[in-house]
Amino acid sequence: MRLTCALMISGILTIVGLGISAETPADANTKMVTIDKTVLEDSLIKGFGDGWKTAKGKWENVDGSIKGSEVKADMHGAVSRHDANFSDGVVSFNFKLEGAKGISLSLNATKGHICRVAIKSSGFSVVKDSQDKKAGDKAMVLASSDIEIKAGEWHTMVLELHGPNMLATLDGKTTILGTHPAVEKPKANIGFTVSGESASFRDLKVSSGTLSKNWDKTKDVLLKNNK
Repeated sequence: MRLTCALMISGILTIVGLGISAETPADANTKMVTIDKTVLEDSLIKGFGDGWKTAKGKWENVDGSIKGSEVKADMHGAVSRHDANFSDGVVSFNFKLEGAKGISLSLNATKGHICRVAIKSSGFSVVKDSQDKKAGDKAMVLASSDIEIKAGEWHTMVLELHGPNMLATLDGKTTILGTHPAVEKPKANIGFTVSGESASFRDLKVSSGTLSKNWDKTKDVLLKNNK
């Protein structure tokens, strides 16, 4: 594995250009988590099936994928969720931006938000969500990458979660890693969100997993490259 750049700033590690070719989600390369078993798998070829709960927006089956669009009257981004119980693991999916201001794959606890990977045409980020607004807890960007994500093209996102760590890889080439203790909460469901015109999703896979035996070595190499 070729490592070309690693950056550690204020506890946030950003890794760019890992030199790994993009894979379909089902065969996605992971760097931090070793996949154990499948929790949820849905190609979305026929749209949302049983188990999906749509709260807001317009969702339709288009060309073998699910297309989501914000509805102005909702005064809220489009959202649809599915139960997926795990603590540490991997979530992978393909997406295509089609005018959306932004999209995300969010993870919730039984009650309340936990975290998400947020995507827009100018880059992507891993985010700790606001978990207790009454207590003043605010959402926090843990790591981000400013990279062009072309609209109208399919892209692959792989999100790995272990303990307080969130590691997201776009198209097998650009990876960011963020850390926050609030991320450690057990996950109860996952959801797609769309802000603005529209975006499409397909090939969703959620798996539980354990920490890769090579993770410490991989992380050490990244940190050494930054010295």
